Amino acid sequence: MRHRRSGRKLGRDASHRKALYANLTSALIEHGRIKTTAAKAKEVKPVAEQMITLGRRGGVPARRQALKFLRSQDVVHKLFSDVGPRFADRDGGYSRIVRIGPRLGDAAELVYLELVDYVPPEVTAPPPRARREAEPEPEQEPEPAQA
Repeated sequence: MRHRRSGRKLGRDASHRKALYANLTSALIEHGRIKTTAAKAKEVKPVAEQMITLGRRGGVPARRQALKFLRSQDVVHKLFSDVGPRFADRDGGYSRIVRIGPRLGDAAELVYLELVDYVPPEVTAPPPRARREAEPEPEQEPEPAQA
């Protein structure tokens, strides 16, 4: 029985799970939205929100804590210079889970884990292709018969 056991193992050992959480959190901070399974999203959401709280706090100790977990200077820089200040006036709830349906291969529930201020890039349809008008074929002169 697993009474009062928190967290999901996700079929991984502890170090693999920690690396998964760090990678998904980094991707969320970098891109603003990630597509993953519902179970992974539910586990990563609190971790990502804690990193954003560190980004809001600012300062060297918070930056070192974030770098210890995320392991990427570029992601930490974006966290502290862009993402943290965007949520400065918000007391929590920086991300949301949007369900998008089952995956075709194994029917796992797929979701978007996104920051609440994420605006998807506007996708414009390509301009319609111009139809080519039928060109009249040039008339070929009959070749002279060789005798």
